[in-house]
Amino acid sequence: MTAALEFRDVAKSFTLHLRGGAVLPVIAGANFSVAPGECAVLWGPSGTGKSSLLRMAYGNYRCDTGAILVRDGARVVDVATAAPREVLALRARTMSYVSQFLRVIPRVSAQDVVEAAGREGGLSEGEARDRAGDLLFRLNLPERLWDLPPATFSGGEQQRVNIARGLIAPRPVLLLDEPTASLDGQNRAVVAELIEERRAAGAAILGIVHDAAMREAIGGRIIDVTRFGTARAA
Repeated sequence: MTAALEFRDVAKSFTLHLRGGAVLPVIAGANFSVAPGECAVLWGPSGTGKSSLLRMAYGNYRCDTGAILVRDGARVVDVATAAPREVLALRARTMSYVSQFLRVIPRVSAQDVVEAAGREGGLSEGEARDRAGDLLFRLNLPERLWDLPPATFSGGEQQRVNIARGLIAPRPVLLLDEPTASLDGQNRAVVAELIEERRAAGAAILGIVHDAAMREAIGGRIIDVTRFGTARAA
């Protein structure tokens, strides 16, 4: 396997227990891969399974069938069948995930949130501190806010902390779920630069980006999820 991330015949459906066990089909037959140094963007209307694909890759959802292969150094791990401790190890070493929402421990400062993610990703304490400051500065978060908890911030400020946390460690696989949805044009441009730096450094990037200008800015291959099938209801 030369790809950093590969989906092989992946299918996903949800069982609605509050609706008498009805099965909601989402996606089936998802086959694609992302190579090191490549940026790929999932495209399709809402409800076609884009976020589900990212969450399955990160191990938040289990797929019904298929394999999701992640290169972890010299070995390949199938996230679809990996034990929870293996998934956690992949997140520490190999995969970063930036969602649309910041979930952090209350009363922990913005800088501490970002630094902690850096240390978890293998940076030394000094490297994490320096890298956190650089990212927060580049993302135009005022320095007076760095020692404050992100829960007190605006939505756009929280998302900039979230992006810094996801990009601080040099993990080889980067998953992005609408990371710039709440940002203005200036900060979207900064995020595009940061994504390009990660791609140029060899990261395999898979994202959801609805904004056409942002998609153009980060370049990359478009993966049309509507060409995959829909999981068949039981």
